[in-house]
Amino acid sequence: MEIVYPPVVGLAKTMFRVLDMRIQIVGAQHIPTSGGAVLASNHVSYLDFIFCGLAAQPAKRLVRFMAKKSVFDHRVSGPLMRGMRHIPVDRTAGSAAFQEAETALRKGEVVGVFPEATISESFTVKALKSGAARLAQSAGVPLLPMAVWGPHRLWTKGHPKDLTKRHVPVLIKVGEPLAVPPEVTADAITLQLRQRLSVLLEQAQKDYPEKPSGPQEQWWMPAHLGGTAPRPETVDV
Repeated sequence: MEIVYPPVVGLAKTMFRVLDMRIQIVGAQHIPTSGGAVLASNHVSYLDFIFCGLAAQPAKRLVRFMAKKSVFDHRVSGPLMRGMRHIPVDRTAGSAAFQEAETALRKGEVVGVFPEATISESFTVKALKSGAARLAQSAGVPLLPMAVWGPHRLWTKGHPKDLTKRHVPVLIKVGEPLAVPPEVTADAITLQLRQRLSVLLEQAQKDYPEKPSGPQEQWWMPAHLGGTAPRPETVDV
């Protein structure tokens, strides 16, 4: 029985309404209504897991996100993360998290992964870890690419957070599942995943309904689109 997760989702939706956030989800039909699946998203903000989880709501699914162990050790976020049955990742003992995630997938859960491992300060897709592909292959479940764009304007690495900012659009795009046949290496699938994520993110950036209103807002656009975010080669290594 889910005791913690539904109220947290309800609280998040209330916050979205209070802030009058314009949230658009495209491709939610790709998330299966039953059975295991790996959702692999780009990572631009500390709030990404909230919006990626929201994309699974039309399918009536609750996503178990893999997140660094320090989030579970925090006195406020820790009890919530454990109550929602998210999966802690200790980078010194990663096999335990992998096994827990694989077990959840085999039980029919949806597991959320940020294969870049850390926030991309360039707001482009960094090189990916192969864990998402290996999980999908091992559990025999779909691997779904997902791109999120917009939450970084509220809270991201290297910039002050502003959780009271109103009317911020958030665009979430879910792509078609990637094939994960056992005869293809996880590294090859990961390269395909990065290409898919890049296409989805670039489309989300193109479709985003707002542009920076002046020089002081240029920071939230990637350099190749005229923004002042750092170029990938300088930060995303």
